[in-house]
Amino acid sequence: MMRWTTLCMLGAVAACTQSQGAADAGHAKGGTPQTPVATDTMPPPVVRVARPDTVRGLYVNRWAALGNKVWQLVDIAKRTEVNTLVIDVKDDRGFVLYKSRVPIAQQIGADTNHPMSSKRFRQIMDSLRAYHIYPIARIVVAKDPLLAEHKLAWAIKQKSDGTPWRDKNGRPWLDPHQDSVWHYASDLAREAYDVGFSAVQFDYVRFPDEKRLIREATFPLAKGRVRAQVIRDQLGALHTALSAAHIPMTIDVFGLTATDTTDMGIGQRWEMFVDRADVVLPMVYPSHFAPGTYKLDNPNAHPYATIDHAMKDIHRRSAKVPHAAEVIPWYQDFTLGPPHYTAEQVRAQMKAGYDNGVYSWILWNPGSRYTESALRPDKGGSAGASGGAIGGSSGASPESPPPSSPSHDSARAARAEGR
Repeated sequence: MMRWTTLCMLGAVAACTQSQGAADAGHAKGGTPQTPVATDTMPPPVVRVARPDTVRGLYVNRWAALGNKVWQLVDIAKRTEVNTLVIDVKDDRGFVLYKSRVPIAQQIGADTNHPMSSKRFRQIMDSLRAYHIYPIARIVVAKDPLLAEHKLAWAIKQKSDGTPWRDKNGRPWLDPHQDSVWHYASDLAREAYDVGFSAVQFDYVRFPDEKRLIREATFPLAKGRVRAQVIRDQLGALHTALSAAHIPMTIDVFGLTATDTTDMGIGQRWEMFVDRADVVLPMVYPSHFAPGTYKLDNPNAHPYATIDHAMKDIHRRSAKVPHAAEVIPWYQDFTLGPPHYTAEQVRAQMKAGYDNGVYSWILWNPGSRYTESALRPDKGGSAGASGGAIGGSSGASPESPPPSSPSHDSARAARAEGR
């Protein structure tokens, strides 16, 4: 597959000059960005935002990035402890945020659904650099119906007739056994890094979470491997390739994987993936834990206790794995069943993490609408001064989306998508 090195796609990502980096370094978060001065006509090197000691972030869905919502989220990061934005570069429909130079993306039209203009992309990346906001590129892997429809050989197949297996929403999934699926994700990750993102985050690094998959689908490339071994092998190859290019790699996993001792039917077993990335992000949303988990009648109504138990399990299981990754949890900032989530519930999750020595977090809301009252005002960088990692070596009212866009406003969509 093609490897993109120092290419600055999208018009060379203006303002990615060394002089801009030096100027940015002289400004505290929230300062006024300086106008860059071009020193020559050659494509300038990309200047990336350094990772904060303590990561505190927000998820930015594709339509928020394309609309006005992204500027509201940048403003929140300027005024609060938030210092990181996780931005959809490839979403779970298979669409890429901007015009891509990756051949497969071009072939299947992944970059043709309202792609972000190069000018707007430069504006966003310039703003993130100016205010020292750490940008992470989220790339969905196995849940890509666009690629599965165009590359039928890469899709999960029905045992009965060899046609693509489809989930409960009628969408095909990519087969995690297929190396090409992961090569495509790797190419998109390299491109995202080349155009200015500081790290990449892979989501849906798993099999579909439907029990009928086992009786309905066939996997000729398994070669005797269980699903957890397949995911381990593929993540290992991906991590090796990106590490060689010095690209920080993170992965999203089900939150219950730290507690459940099986692979949960999706190929995610804690001990088999936690050493296959630089950072692992478990989605420990209290609403996603079944009644009775941790002896709690309704885990969703006990966010502190739920996160406290999950973090203790994470500590215990990561301690047994040499070179286990750093862990940064996803916390819930949406309502899914009672009670209605407010700043109180969001802060309770954060406190449970802090009490377990986990000071980094990222908030998930499917519509990228966040409870700002749950966030501390920025204290000139003090929020990031207290480091903390576990298991690792390193100690929206958005602009109206186009008519073809799906609804991202329902928190129930988060569960339906496995989040």
